[in-house]
Amino acid sequence: MDFKNGAELILLCDTYGCPVSEIMKHRECSQTDTTREALDERMKQVLTIMKNAASEPIQRPRPSMGGLIGGGAGLVERHLREGKSICGGLLSRAISYAMAVLEINSSMGLIVAAPTAGSSGVVPGVLLALSEEHDLPDSAILPALYNASAIGYLAMRNATVSGAVGGCQAEVGVASAMAASAAVELMGGTPAQCLESASTALMNLLGLVCDPVGGLVEYPCQNRNAIGAANALTSAELALSGVRQLIPFDEMLAAMYNVGRRLSPDFRETAMGGCAVTPSGCAACGG
Repeated sequence: MDFKNGAELILLCDTYGCPVSEIMKHRECSQTDTTREALDERMKQVLTIMKNAASEPIQRPRPSMGGLIGGGAGLVERHLREGKSICGGLLSRAISYAMAVLEINSSMGLIVAAPTAGSSGVVPGVLLALSEEHDLPDSAILPALYNASAIGYLAMRNATVSGAVGGCQAEVGVASAMAASAAVELMGGTPAQCLESASTALMNLLGLVCDPVGGLVEYPCQNRNAIGAANALTSAELALSGVRQLIPFDEMLAAMYNVGRRLSPDFRETAMGGCAVTPSGCAACGG
């Protein structure tokens, strides 16, 4: 059940008539010598951590260590609760939850790196919002997390998920691809549609630079997690609607990696370009 790229993953899904999540679960069991029951228990812990990280800052806002963010997730949630949201319940919740996780991360709380700490809000933001919108049980969310894991694994194996190597497209971009694929499976899509949505998500954020203000994983990271969640939902909607993706996932992943390697070091987590060197950005961190 091992696979090295998206094409091999789809072939396994077709051969065995399984969703992406099931192939990934088989792979993890065989590669780690772990039982399915033990693996599920670990994934349940992942989901519990995600839930706590997405809800706690909304109920009890906390400032970040660097002081650049804090309370934003609660503001979005209140805007929705007051009936003023222009995005609707699903997207507003996804945005709010994604932002909340970044507030936990930047205040030294417990999060799940999915695939990194700086992009940790996208996957829980999307899946928890879908869970609430469609009244889905945890048992439906767990396979979606395995699905997201498969996309993250392929990105780490064949490209990068590091902002220092590939820019924010490798962090929030990959997180968005993971969330898009997971959302497609969660909502009944095919394995092929999962990979197409992941490709679209990467394409939409291609070239996104990593330019943390003050060198802190706070700003614009939190806003970009919100955008990553919105991009994932858009990409999933396109795939589920039957809109075809011209470029296969493997090719898009290779393109992302190529673009990332070509980015100037100023735009790869060094805080020497982009938002980090704006006058307001420098002033905000005392620079």
